Amino acid sequence: MKHTTRILLVEDQHLQREMLRDLLEKEGYRVVEAQSGTQALNAIRQYEIDLAVLDYKMPGQNGLEVLTQLKALQPDLQAIMVTAYGTIETAVEVMKAGAMDYITKPIDLDQLLLLIGKAASHRAVIRENSILRRQLRDKQVTQKEIIFKSEKMQELIRLAHKIAASDASVLIQGETGTGKELLARLIHTLSSRADHPLITVNCSALPESLVESELFGHEKGAFTGAHKRHIGRFELADNGTLFMDELGELSGAVQTKLLRFLQEKEFQRVGGDRTLTSDVRIVSATNRNLKEEIKKGVFREDLFFRINVVTLEIPPLRDRKDDIPALAEFFVNRFVRRTGKEVLRISSEAMGCLVRYDFPGNVRELENIIERAVVLCHGWMIGTSDLPFKEPLPPSKGSLKENLEELESRMVARALKSCGGHQTNAALQLGISERMLRYKLKKYGLK
Repeated sequence: MKHTTRILLVEDQHLQREMLRDLLEKEGYRVVEAQSGTQALNAIRQYEIDLAVLDYKMPGQNGLEVLTQLKALQPDLQAIMVTAYGTIETAVEVMKAGAMDYITKPIDLDQLLLLIGKAASHRAVIRENSILRRQLRDKQVTQKEIIFKSEKMQELIRLAHKIAASDASVLIQGETGTGKELLARLIHTLSSRADHPLITVNCSALPESLVESELFGHEKGAFTGAHKRHIGRFELADNGTLFMDELGELSGAVQTKLLRFLQEKEFQRVGGDRTLTSDVRIVSATNRNLKEEIKKGVFREDLFFRINVVTLEIPPLRDRKDDIPALAEFFVNRFVRRTGKEVLRISSEAMGCLVRYDFPGNVRELENIIERAVVLCHGWMIGTSDLPFKEPLPPSKGSLKENLEELESRMVARALKSCGGHQTNAALQLGISERMLRYKLKKYGLK
């Protein structure tokens, strides 16, 4: 039976390690081998380890020292110590180091499997509780960052909640800057895989020559510059989710290997001949029209059907303007905390400009605009002068005098509002005297 439990086997004796590895793999466990403390620490940084089986006596660091370092990196790690001596002193020492139990040499294999089974069951309970806590926490955190008011986004988030519970592959489509990665993160945190890694790869950011190595890993000496083994994203994401951004940028050769992995759940590292497996949910994203890419012969149709079990389409910001005020306020609060500025809000005129703007760069552009505005703002309110764009003047109606008076009235009202009703400051901002300001307030009926 195949287990999800991954065991780190730390043993410096090759034959002993090989015998234990074969036993555990035959029982269906996933095994990561290490022959020293250094290798064990590297392994726990690369893999999610459920249980460590360590030999007490090793050259360099002994098993207890290694266990202490492993527990520092992963406090909830279960461990079984293998020792030649079964004294009370040894038992106390082992338990103090954080091991759940120990077994003496020569190893009783049935007893070892019994201890491992108990540890795996205990770990499963811990993981289930951890998943529930993390789902609740991450759901709250992630949904606080997905800011929306529009009906279009409400429907999208409802659909994301539904499909998160399944294990189906998801394709997220949308223009650059709409928040595809944030939606992928929400799906992961709401899924049963939430207690396992979410690994991200931007396919467009990698040179074509390195894409295959980044996805599937490579062995030492596989190509010039491959000085050591490299663990790929599929391996790192085992039991979790792999988010492949800009999937449409993959070359035909990598598409073929990706299709094989999705069909068989098997792959080989570049330069390796060992077949590996990984249980990964694929969430992919693209701003390209993959159906058009298929017609052009650029993207494989069979791969498209594999990744496109469910499609989520994020609308551009210009099609959901109801979300702009809430997003803008959210970003103001974020950058106020980061910069320490005392900006409190966005003026109604500035918010009007934002709502009327089409945002070709979508939410990412809005975020950048607000960050710039918070940095440049000198008062407590962001005004239109803090925005990087100006609205065109409306077509003139009436006489020149009427248009000038309309413009003057708007400027006076805006200055007074940006100064919180303080007439002295408003007059200074406009470059006129307080007496003149009071005259204009009376003239235009402003309060």
